[in-house]
Amino acid sequence: MSQVLSLWRRCASVPVVGVRVFSLAFAQKAPYFASIRPRFTVIEPDRAELVIPDRRRVHNHLGTVHAIALCNGLEAAMGALAEATIPPSKRWIPKGMTVSYTAKAQGDITCIAETEPAQWAGDDPDLPVRVRGVDRDGQVVIEGVINLWVTEKKARPAESAAAAGAAR
Repeated sequence: MSQVLSLWRRCASVPVVGVRVFSLAFAQKAPYFASIRPRFTVIEPDRAELVIPDRRRVHNHLGTVHAIALCNGLEAAMGALAEATIPPSKRWIPKGMTVSYTAKAQGDITCIAETEPAQWAGDDPDLPVRVRGVDRDGQVVIEGVINLWVTEKKARPAESAAAAGAAR
């Protein structure tokens, strides 16, 4: 089990406070995520959800949630999903994001990232993660795909030397 998934499960078992602690810790690991104050609600293999609370700091000139705040939330959800799902022998990095803004984003927005288990098992390094943001009424306000590049981890020099020595 990944460190992120393990920490999530421990924190989520502590009512109210645990989820806040996890969300703050996650945002500290990648400080830009703190700008949206994500509140994670689900982290499990192939799925992650978080809420971007509605506050003036994430608004645009129209008074709705800014497009970049939404993308930030989608990327945070995708990152939690990737960390909770990726096999231990692999690593990931985001390669690109394509999104459509489908409605005005008002109120708290739930950002959702999803994959299928088979996507992580193959050899194709291109891995699309489906993402969407929904408002309190369930209306999709943003949707798209974040493309990951997933490859095998490279052995560290000490690991390579140990493996070479064992092969002799």
